[in-house]
Amino acid sequence: MLHLIPTYIKDGREYMKIWPMEKQLFGLFPECRIITATKFGMQVMPPIAIMMVALQLHYLGSAFLAQALTMGIFFFSLPLQGLYWLGSRSNQPLPPGMHAWYKDIYLKMQQQGCALESLTPKPRFKELAKLLRTAFKELDRAFTRDMF
Repeated sequence: MLHLIPTYIKDGREYMKIWPMEKQLFGLFPECRIITATKFGMQVMPPIAIMMVALQLHYLGSAFLAQALTMGIFFFSLPLQGLYWLGSRSNQPLPPGMHAWYKDIYLKMQQQGCALESLTPKPRFKELAKLLRTAFKELDRAFTRDMF
């Protein structure tokens, strides 16, 4: 299990880059909110963790070093938890209803002449993210508005 954590974090970073951050998707998928929170956490949490440790050591003394480091590690790990969730989600197979939606979008894009990879028989959220990214990049806004 422990050897999977770095893999999930790496997959989460890749998934975060692939997922289209479009306003139409914010209400449909938690990915948009998780990605936004994770990016914010990656910027804010390391300085907060350092400040937390420094303030506790300054005011409470070195006798509380273990507690201060524990709090610092907790704050530092929050963005990693978001990356882990994204990595885990990216490898989950699509539920049946979403699988049908994936096929529908794929066929509509194919009819519009988009260059797509072959249809995956058991798509995961990662394949859905790639398909949605292609849809928002290559199709006009009127067509994508009708899809969502």
